[in-house]
Amino acid sequence: MDEEKDLAQRKREAAERAKQLAREKLAARQATEQAKSSDSVPDDGVKAPSDLSTQPANKETDAAQPASAEDLAAAKKRAAEEARARAAELRRQREAASGAGAGDDLEAAKKKAAEEARAKAAELRRQREAAESGAEDDLELAKKKAAAAAKARAAALAKQKAAEASGDDDELAKQKAAAAAKAKAAAAAKARAAALAKQQGGAGDEGAKQKAAAAARAKAAAAGEDGGAAKPSASSPNDPLLQKYVRIIEEHLGPDVLEDAYINRLAKDVPTLVVKKEAYYKVAEFLKYNEQLRFDYLSELHGTDFQTHMEVYVHLYSYPNRQPVALKVKIERDNPEVDSLVPLWPGANWPECEAYDLLGIRFRGHPNLIRIFLGEQWVGHPLRKDYEPYDAEV
Repeated sequence: MDEEKDLAQRKREAAERAKQLAREKLAARQATEQAKSSDSVPDDGVKAPSDLSTQPANKETDAAQPASAEDLAAAKKRAAEEARARAAELRRQREAASGAGAGDDLEAAKKKAAEEARAKAAELRRQREAAESGAEDDLELAKKKAAAAAKARAAALAKQKAAEASGDDDELAKQKAAAAAKAKAAAAAKARAAALAKQQGGAGDEGAKQKAAAAARAKAAAAGEDGGAAKPSASSPNDPLLQKYVRIIEEHLGPDVLEDAYINRLAKDVPTLVVKKEAYYKVAEFLKYNEQLRFDYLSELHGTDFQTHMEVYVHLYSYPNRQPVALKVKIERDNPEVDSLVPLWPGANWPECEAYDLLGIRFRGHPNLIRIFLGEQWVGHPLRKDYEPYDAEV
């Protein structure tokens, strides 16, 4: 709109100048005509020199009229061109100014975006470095914790081994003292039996021997020769059962098959029979098939490592008589092997495999003695006192 106004204004100014020029030319022509009319003309019709002199002027004046129109048109055209030129120049300047401003804004926007991108990249790099540093710190802390835990476990294991060694010494001393007491009691029992046999004239009464042996065993049990086992007592409700079992076994198998017999106070007063290793299977078979005993159910079988020896503990139950009994046998620790009870009680299959897996006790006659927990490739037996793990920290 401003450009159109400037163009119209210039056109008006050009028109005004053209009109002014035309008026001036018209005034000059009128003045020339007046001067011409005031001069006198000769009668013969010959023009005076003055007429001759003014003739070119008249010609110029006559030519002024068309020249003034052309000049007016030329002036208008020139004014229009000038106005268009100025308008074009003004437009170009404005466009240049607008373009420069837009270019400046675009450049500023680009710079601002670049600065923001650099700032974001720097912040992201800083966060990543902080995260990596934190991860390294966490890893180092975890390593330190793991090392400290391993040291603590090693120290606890060493302390436990030291305590076990000390306890083993005490246990060994107790066992030696119990063995000495047992040997002394057995020697005394034998001496009394020999004296009794001599008094009876050397008849060799078997009943007297059995009574003497039973009395010796009772006294040995009262002295605590079994190393911590519960002592028989008349107040125990199962004491008659124990006497019954001992009597029946000695009557049929002889007194040499049993090492000891007692009431186990720690296992609900169950009567416990300690048999010799070579008589283990024979006594177990007798307990099952004897009509007075008939122990037809095996409820438990497990092994124990006492460091000086190993034991196999079997718990039996007679459903016809509703009576329990425990059968125990001691075996060598260096060569832990004993007869299998699977032919008598099939329920002994898996318990014997467990004792073999965890303690290394081998059962002769077992149909399929395998490791059921750890696998055949496992090194050692974890429930042995001398077991050393492959990896102590695990």
